[in-house]
Amino acid sequence: MKSVAIIGAGPMGLICAYRLLQSGYKVAVYERDDRLGGMSASFDFDGLRIERYYHFICKSDATLLASMQEFGLQDKLHWRNTKMGFYHEGLLHRWGSPLDLLRFKKLTLFMKLRYAANILVVKNIRDWRKLDKKNAETWLKKWLGPHAYQLLWGSLLTYKFYDLRHNLSAAWIAARIRRVAQSRDSLFSECLGYIEGGSESFVNKLAEEVIRLGGTITLKAEVSTVTTANSRVEGVVVNGAAIAYDKVISTIPLPLVPPLIPGLSPAIVQKIKSIENIGVVCVILKLTRAFTDNFWMNVNDSRMEISGMIEYSNLNPLPEHVLYIPYYLPRTHPKFAYTDAEFLTEVKACLIQINPGFNESWVKAASVSRYGFAQPVCTPGFFEKLPSAVTNIEGLLIADTTYYYPEDRSMSESLKLGNTLAELARKQ
Repeated sequence: MKSVAIIGAGPMGLICAYRLLQSGYKVAVYERDDRLGGMSASFDFDGLRIERYYHFICKSDATLLASMQEFGLQDKLHWRNTKMGFYHEGLLHRWGSPLDLLRFKKLTLFMKLRYAANILVVKNIRDWRKLDKKNAETWLKKWLGPHAYQLLWGSLLTYKFYDLRHNLSAAWIAARIRRVAQSRDSLFSECLGYIEGGSESFVNKLAEEVIRLGGTITLKAEVSTVTTANSRVEGVVVNGAAIAYDKVISTIPLPLVPPLIPGLSPAIVQKIKSIENIGVVCVILKLTRAFTDNFWMNVNDSRMEISGMIEYSNLNPLPEHVLYIPYYLPRTHPKFAYTDAEFLTEVKACLIQINPGFNESWVKAASVSRYGFAQPVCTPGFFEKLPSAVTNIEGLLIADTTYYYPEDRSMSESLKLGNTLAELARKQ
C-alpha cells in the first residue's frame, strides 16, 4: 500500500486525502495550525462560531454543490436573495440590478449601457486564454471608458492591490464578474448561498470521512522538510521526526514551499518567487443591530481607505449581526503592521461616515484576523507563469489557491483542485 503525506488541512488537502483513501492509499494529513480549514477555519467570536474570513456560495460553484450532495449535507445548504449597495462619496446607492444602474446618476446612459454589455459578454465566456494575455485596467477602460472605470473599479483595485493594480490579468477580473453574474434568479434578483453551521460543518465532515477511511490528521504539526534522494520523495520531517512516505502533496501557500524542499528545480523556485501575494487583515464586528440591509457593499469614498464591507448576517440569518471589513494589503505596505486597535479605530470612523447614527455602543465584540497569503497577484499571461503542480521530484506535487486562476478564491475551487491533485497522484 503506497503512503502519502499531505501538507495542509484546508478543504483542498482534506478532499485530496479522502479521494486517495478511496483509491486504497495510506494517507496522513499534517497541519501546523491548531485547527482545520485554512482560510475556511472558524473561531469562537464571543460565543459565536464563525469563519475568520467571510465566505459565500454562488450557483456556479458546481464542485462544492456536488460535494455537499455526496456527503449528505445538502440540507445544510441554504439560498437567499441578497442586496448589494454602493457607497460613493457620501451617498449609499442600491446596486446590483438594471434598475439600480439606471437610477445611478453618476454615469451617463451610454456608460451604463457599456457597463451592462460588459457583464452580459463576460457571463458567457468559456475560454479564458485570450483575456489571460490582456491587462485588466486597459480592458476595463476599453469596455467602460476612463470615467466609469475609475468610479466603479478604480477604488476597489486601489485598496486591494495598491501599486500592483496596474498589472493585473483581465481574465482574473472577468472571472469574478462572471461568478456573481451567474448567481442570480433573474436580472433583478441576486441569490447567494451559505452553509448552516458555516464552512466548519463541511470541513469537519470531510475530516470525519478521512478518519473513517483510515487516514490520520495531525494538528500543530510543523513540516520542516520534504526529504528526497535521487530526485525522488523519501518522506517528511514533522516536528523534528523523519517519517517515510512514497508521495508528498503540498497544499500550503507556494511562497512557503521552496525552503521545505531543497531539491526543487531552480526553474520551479524562480516561478514561485516571481508570483507576488497580497495579505489580508479582516476586521469582524458583532453589532447590536443591522448596519444596513445589504450583504455586500462596495465603497468608493475619498475619505476612506477601504474597498467594501460584507454584512454576513444579511446572508446567513445568525442570532447576531456580523460585519466583515477586509483590508487587502501587500505585506510590505506600512498599514499591514498596524495594531488591531489601529484597524478598529479606522473601521469605526468609516462606519460613522457611512451611517452617522452609528456609535460605539453598537459594537458588542470585535476581532481582527490576519493572513499573509490571501490573494496571488495574477498578472497578464499568468497561465504561463504558474509552475506545474507536477514537480521535478518524483512523487511530489505542489499547489495552492494560485492554481484556481482565473477563478475566484472559494471552497468550490479548493475542492476542485484537491480532486485534481488526487488524480495526478494516482497517475504518478
